[in-house]
Amino acid sequence: MERFKRASVMGIATAAVLAGSVGVAMAVVDPSPPTPPASEPVTARPALTARATVGSIGAWQQFRVYGTAEHLAPGTKVTLQQKQGKQWVSLPASMHTTHRSTYRMRVYLGLKGQNKLRMVGGGTTSEHVTVVVH
Repeated sequence: MERFKRASVMGIATAAVLAGSVGVAMAVVDPSPPTPPASEPVTARPALTARATVGSIGAWQQFRVYGTAEHLAPGTKVTLQQKQGKQWVSLPASMHTTHRSTYRMRVYLGLKGQNKLRMVGGGTTSEHVTVVVH
């Protein structure tokens, strides 16, 4: 009886080992489609947004230009530019973005009429914002 027990245990153990080997062999030979080669990671382009708190204001009255700096490091310097004729001229108004990559700048304009403003920094420019000064 002892011999029969030992033989059956050995048979079960052998069957388990063989079944495990077959399972591993099946996993190794699994015909799954090949993975495509890893492409280079796509880096997002930096972008600035700009908005003004007003659309029309009196000369030398304060308003704010605010926005976000997307895909730029916090602390990036942004500068206000004004379109004068056909050129964009940097005004003496700049600041660094916050730790959340936002900015909020106080602005005073004395040039009467329609003023187009934009923000530049980090190698990118925002869309222009129009503020009428009267």
